[in-house]
Amino acid sequence: MFTRKQHTFTDSAIHGQLYPNHIQTNPIQKALLAVGSGVAALQNPYRHDMVAVLGETTGHLALLKLRHRMNNNPEGYTVLTERPRIRLSTLDLSRMSKLPDGSLGREYLRFLEDNEVTPDTRADVKFVDEEELAYVMQRYREVHDLVHTILGMPTNMLGEVAVKWFEAAHTGLPMCIMGAILGPLRLSLRRKQKLVSSLGPWALRSGSRARCMLSVFYERRWEQNLEELRKELDIEPPPLILPAKNKKAA
Repeated sequence: MFTRKQHTFTDSAIHGQLYPNHIQTNPIQKALLAVGSGVAALQNPYRHDMVAVLGETTGHLALLKLRHRMNNNPEGYTVLTERPRIRLSTLDLSRMSKLPDGSLGREYLRFLEDNEVTPDTRADVKFVDEEELAYVMQRYREVHDLVHTILGMPTNMLGEVAVKWFEAAHTGLPMCIMGAILGPLRLSLRRKQKLVSSLGPWALRSGSRARCMLSVFYERRWEQNLEELRKELDIEPPPLILPAKNKKAA
């Protein structure tokens, strides 16, 4: 494992906080937050704030494993060291729009435009009580739309469930596992059949064997061909591209 100097998201100490926006909670408070956010998320999967709280209060062990994978990968180690953020303020949209079709940057920008989403909608981490693990969780959130792009999955319900199956196998985060289990309940019978017959097995297989998605320094790979990146990550092409869109993103 590499040795690395620890630093906060902003490279400065925040008085009384491990990182900006951090809220210290004890195990009982975390349990109450997990139950409350879980119930709210079940009632309305588009309550992104509740899904975020659920992920932070239940994901400690999975985050430890993800950090270990990043730490033991040269590119992942660099991500942990430099702490890049994927925000509108850090993206050169003009440059990305001029990249060739099929490149990671152009296809990611197209995904954002087609689905009318922005990386700035990803909530800041609050309830993870270790600064570096908080960054790992933040990175997971901010690459979510890149995972959609690489997998070729839109933001309709079937596409979101397929991504959650991939993420459940890939990250082990309880939030993703719950979404993978409960998400199909919201699908029509026809879409359930698509999920079980093709999309689901592909997502689980790809998620379990793919290189750590958090260990990719995407900001330095915008020019890379998307198909080449998919092969590098050991992700099979999707069994089908879903044409329907839903403007609400998970």
